[in-house]
Formats: sequence, structure tokens, C-alpha cells
Amino acid sequence: MANIQSLRGMNDILNEDSKYFTYFIENASRIAKNYGFSYIETPILEETALFKRSVGESSDIVNKEMYQFIDKGENDVCLRPEGTAGVVRSFVENKFDRAGGTYRWFYYGPMFRYERPQKGRLRQFHQFGCEVFGQASVYEDANIIMMLKDILDFFGIKFKLQLNSLGCPTCMPVYRENLIKHLTSFKEELCEDCNRRIETNPIRVLDCKNENCQKLLYNAPKITNNLCENCDTDFEKLKEILDFNGIDYVIDTNLVRGLDYYSQTAFEFTSDEIGAQSAIAGGGRYDKLVEFLGGRETPGIGFAIGIERLLELIKIKEQDEEIIYLGAMDEKALNQLTKIANKKRETTKTIMEYTPRGFSKHFKIAEKHGANIVALVGENELNDNTIYIKNIKTQEEKTIKVEDF
Repeated sequence: MANIQSLRGMNDILNEDSKYFTYFIENASRIAKNYGFSYIETPILEETALFKRSVGESSDIVNKEMYQFIDKGENDVCLRPEGTAGVVRSFVENKFDRAGGTYRWFYYGPMFRYERPQKGRLRQFHQFGCEVFGQASVYEDANIIMMLKDILDFFGIKFKLQLNSLGCPTCMPVYRENLIKHLTSFKEELCEDCNRRIETNPIRVLDCKNENCQKLLYNAPKITNNLCENCDTDFEKLKEILDFNGIDYVIDTNLVRGLDYYSQTAFEFTSDEIGAQSAIAGGGRYDKLVEFLGGRETPGIGFAIGIERLLELIKIKEQDEEIIYLGAMDEKALNQLTKIANKKRETTKTIMEYTPRGFSKHFKIAEKHGANIVALVGENELNDNTIYIKNIKTQEEKTIKVEDF
């Protein structure tokens, strides 16, 4: 009988990867909490309509990549392809849109997209994201960008920040018409996807990865030249805040993001260290999304980081974490050691070996666990109610009373 393998593009996270994965989650969560965010978890499975309405039926995610099916209750459902829509659904369902105020949430977990697996891009992948509701101030846009910068800086990841404004319902329709007119003039030369997008969502043409299309788009109208007074003022203010805080960025007028719900501020962090698919994080403002999903109009902004794309770039800050190894040199000492282990685990990472062994063997096992404190109990220590301790780093060794350990 053949062994059962994991599905293509759905990988296990283990060994070194799990070390970096959990290190990322722990520290990104800590930074988010320092910025005033609290944790939210939404279901992996949602109604398909949620993503069609939010992400957009014209997007590649909805058209080509969703894991969509009819369940046993005849419901049209799908595995979530991204995290924002589920958080907005929760925000509306729990009537926070009617309560007013500001809400800041962070989340992490698996997302699913049926696309060709490649390095750092899987069919089941993990994102860390943050969403803010109820804040229309451009200072919140800067706050989100600075938090994302802090996260990447903490892990020692080099990046470039790209920035754009996508306008609002006041200025976007005028720009849309200008763009359609421009694109139509060489429509036959564009790829099939771009021709479809001209009819459904022309601004997405700017995001096309086809090399020929990018050359043709060189002289396309720039949204930043078509912003209304409010959008232009906000964009200039955002750049002023980032400049004042010493955050480098480049304006990319073709940056539109891959989802239909963005407006005004859009940003992307890229890295040259991960090959051709250089985006490692991105986000922007989505002031109409809550309304699109049945809630009261509420400003929103957020970002998401693809965790798998970062794993090989993360630099772990080694800390002098105390790790205690407990070993018995006599089987009668095991009960005593379990009691000691339970006490030490209240404050310190503690590993206990269940098989009684000799002195040198215990030290070899302790070394494999990365322990810096070895504590052993043999027959003599058990009779005296003592424990032998050695600090691997300082080589200091002593025997003390159990109650003093």
C-alpha cells in the first residue's frame, strides 16, 4: 500500500521552519500589542459570497484561485483566500459598526489559494495581519506602515517600501475613464487577462505581471495626477509624516494591490532577497468595505504579511534563555524530579529525562536540548534531599538543598 503524501502546495511546518515560524508569530504579536492591537480569530471556512463581494468578482483570487465547494448542507462555501474579509464580516456581525469607536485587531493563520506552487508561494500559506476600524485619520495610515516597518526591522529583514494613492469614489471614476480611453488605444496588444480587466476593473491592468503589458503601460495616466483635493491632501500629509520619521519610500503609481476593496493609501514592502516574487507584505485603506458587506460606512485600513516568504530571511536574536535539564541517576529519584520539574516550569523552560542514566550521558543529552543548567539527582542526593547543579556556561557546580533550587 502506497504511503499517503501531503497535497501539492500544502506543506508541513516542522524542524527549523517551525522554530522560525513560532519565533515570528510570538514577536510580531508582541509588537502589534505594543501598538494597541488585540487578537481576533475568524473561521477558515466562510460563505463564498463574502469574498466575491469584498475581494471582487473580477479579481484573480475569485476567478481562478478559490477553494470553493458546496457542503453537505448545500451551502456555497470556500476556504478563506485572505484574512481581511472575515475580520470585516465579524465586525459587522457583532454590530461594532453601530457602536462607534476605534477597533484594532491582529490575526494569524492559514489561507488557501489554488495557484502554481513555487518558492515562498504555497496553496496553503500563512499570513499575519492587522486591521483597524473607525479611524479615518491619515496618521493611522502612517501608524500601520510604521508598525509593519518595526516588525520587519525586528527580524532583520531588508526591504523597500512602495507607496501609492488609489483615490476615492470622487476622483476614481474620472481616472477610470481616462485609463480606459488610454488602454483601448492599444487593446489588441495587451494580454487576455488585461483585455478582460478593461471591461471589469481597468485599474487592475496596472498590476499585470506580463512584461509586454508593463512596457505598453509606461505612459499610462497616473492616478496621483488625478486625485481630488481631499485625497491629494491626505497623500501629501502621509508622505510628510513618513519623511518626518525618517522612513524611506518610493512612489509607485502602478501599485494597485491585488484586491478590489482598496482606496486611497496603498503600500507594499518588497525584498530583493526572495527572487522574482519580491512582495513580502502589503496593505492599504478600505473605507467602503464595511458598507459593501452590509454594515454602516466605517473607515478601515490594514495589512498582511506572508509568513512563509519570510522564514529564510528571519534573523533570530539569540537570548540567554535559561533552560534546565533534569536527570535521574537512580530510578528512585524520578518521583522527586517530577515534583522539582513542576515547580521550575512555573518560571523556566524545564526538560526532564525519564530514563536513569550515568553522569556523562546526561550531559550529552542536555547539550542536544540546548540546556545551560544541568540538575541531577542520584541515590546520595535523594537520601540527603539535595540536588547537584552545574551551569554549563560558567562551569560552576554545586550541591544544594532541593527547597533552595
